[in-house]
Amino acid sequence: MNKGLFITFEGIDGCGKTTQLNMLNKYLQDKGYETVLTKEPGGKGLGEKIRNILLNYDGEVSDRCESFLFLADRAQNIDLIVNPAIRQGKIVLCDRHTDSTLAYQGYGRELDLAQIKKLNDLATNGRKPDITFIFDVSLETSSKRVGKDKDRMEKSGKDFFQRVRNGYLKIAQNEPQRVKVINSEKSIDEVFAQVLKYINEII
Repeated sequence: MNKGLFITFEGIDGCGKTTQLNMLNKYLQDKGYETVLTKEPGGKGLGEKIRNILLNYDGEVSDRCESFLFLADRAQNIDLIVNPAIRQGKIVLCDRHTDSTLAYQGYGRELDLAQIKKLNDLATNGRKPDITFIFDVSLETSSKRVGKDKDRMEKSGKDFFQRVRNGYLKIAQNEPQRVKVINSEKSIDEVFAQVLKYINEII
């Protein structure tokens, strides 16, 4: 492989995506690949400040404002972190991306899906992940893993998260070539084996 790759990790809170991202990062580095880790929200610099607002602001945040904050962070991440790394032939591993906005703000907050897709395209300037993993768990598993110490987004309620989970599954159904659903109820090693099956096909 002599070109960069853009790999995104998605799922409801407590799905284990960050653990799998870190395991894949080590696996790729051990094989000699150069990797870059990033996340949305919260890429370096400005993104970290936006993340703090989104997760910890204790005042009222309108649904549309929430969406635009995520999109602003995404544009910064794509322009300053993702695209430069891919041009250098590196593999970018991103914790959440466009599908999170579609799942959480579109399906979860029930905003206009077509508008969100257009705004995502604007924020990314058309950049699409080469492969996206959605780590799927039940709401019961999610709640147990998150625990009682929840951030602003995690306090949104059961009905909200059911819509988000269903939204993720619809995204995967609509884009089966890019999006791979991983059963994340299994052990960490079993989940990682599913990830590697797809990764080894593209590297």
